[in-house]
Amino acid sequence: MTDASSSDKAVVTAAILVIGDEILSGRTKDKNIGYIAEYLTNIGIELREVRVVPDVMEEIVAALNALRARFTYVFTTGGIGPTHDDITADAVAAAFGVSIDHDPRAVAMLRERFSEADLNEARLRMARIPAGADLIANSVSKAPGFRIGNVHVMAGVPSIMQAMLDAVAPTLKTGVKMLSETVRAGLKEGDIGSALGEIAKAHSDVSIGSYPFWSETGPDTNIVVRSREADKLEAAMAAVKAMIASHSAGAGEPH
Repeated sequence: MTDASSSDKAVVTAAILVIGDEILSGRTKDKNIGYIAEYLTNIGIELREVRVVPDVMEEIVAALNALRARFTYVFTTGGIGPTHDDITADAVAAAFGVSIDHDPRAVAMLRERFSEADLNEARLRMARIPAGADLIANSVSKAPGFRIGNVHVMAGVPSIMQAMLDAVAPTLKTGVKMLSETVRAGLKEGDIGSALGEIAKAHSDVSIGSYPFWSETGPDTNIVVRSREADKLEAAMAAVKAMIASHSAGAGEPH
């Protein structure tokens, strides 16, 4: 038997912490949030929060400690490169209260790509790993990410982040997948807002959202219904479709 409490226990949650002044300034457009969100949803992990912080030690530590206490997993992106402002690894070590130093395993990975002459002090910064962390393989450029506690520290470069996420995914516990259905209303959001609110009240254990857009025929609305239980999703979607049909018929009547 599955009751509400056991169903709740099956929910696995996550947060993303995006680190970097370049994101906040707009110089770099983030391409990782949407990718991670979709990836996690598809494997049964619910993304609950995203934060963006600058390359400031205190800001990273505070955000990381807040997020890792609230969610099953935290995924960070950015700030693990070879330059002076890549301070994510140091901030994670500070948040966990552990030391940080060059990790022989990480140094060996870098040697697979760089000669001894090219493995300079700057590049060796990418081998500095907090004590007790496991490495996350990087099939693109070798410099690893790492995992400590429930925190996964990954690169900001999208292709490298994606490779790291693929490496991490088999180690993650997953929950009940969120099911989703979308229906195009063919109506303005304001015309169906009240009726949709009544449906949401009647199906309070289902997530119902309306998303207006401009179509080839003018203003329109997509309605998205989400639930982890197929029967509840079906019941709520049936109510939504009946409401749309009723409003569409009314819109076509002469006044």
